[in-house]
Amino acid sequence: MQCFVSQSSLIVFMMTIISLLLLVSLLPHLTFTAHVNVGIVNGKEAKPHSRPYMVSIQLNKKHVCGGFLISDEFVLTAAHCWNGYKALTVVVGAHDLRKSKNSDRIGVKSYIPHPSYMANFSWNDIMLLRLWEKVNINNYVEWISLPKKGDHVEANTLCSVAGWGRLKTEGPESDRLMEANVYIMNKSECHERWREKFLESQMMCTRGHGGSCLFDSGGPLVCGHTAIGVTAFGYKLLCNSPEKPNVYIKISPYVPWINGIIRNVK
Repeated sequence: MQCFVSQSSLIVFMMTIISLLLLVSLLPHLTFTAHVNVGIVNGKEAKPHSRPYMVSIQLNKKHVCGGFLISDEFVLTAAHCWNGYKALTVVVGAHDLRKSKNSDRIGVKSYIPHPSYMANFSWNDIMLLRLWEKVNINNYVEWISLPKKGDHVEANTLCSVAGWGRLKTEGPESDRLMEANVYIMNKSECHERWREKFLESQMMCTRGHGGSCLFDSGGPLVCGHTAIGVTAFGYKLLCNSPEKPNVYIKISPYVPWINGIIRNVK
């Protein structure tokens, strides 16, 4: 009887160990499933204030576009974020837009869309906002570097996007800053997907499990510590569509124009 009890105990012990091992092996999959569709689109919440250059561009205190600081008084964003008559404000130093502890709201003094911006074609969709006052540089507010004229980023380079836009195509906007990793797409493939809407000299595309959605326009495409693109457009019927990839305006061709505007500030 004693031997029988020991064998039974051993069997129970082994079954328990096997069950625990199976549970552990399933944990990563369970965690992944629980977090599907979280983020910009399939992204994650950014570490608070890890992107101090990010700004929320707002109309009547409601987020409408992203943007990013490129100096202590200039924000770079997409030209289509402004329609020529609405007065926008910029929130700097924010993570959760519902909280204002470390953030500051600043009015826009000058709207400077690129002179060749063509709304119907999304060409030259880039704009500078000059703020009414210079921002205070600190742990929550800082500008980001821009590329040099002619700089080129190779296909398949790992980059990232961030914003307070929708979490999915028909979903709500995010109060907290979200981010996602993306890869630069081959320009010929991007042209094949968008045809005449894609202009190779001034645009680029990305691919990835996560990506930008509505109200992320104007935010930066960041590679390393440099903003190389401005979020321009994507497929209206499906955010981060694998068939119609997100498109960004290249910053490098516009660097002389940007520098000229900033240098001539009086």
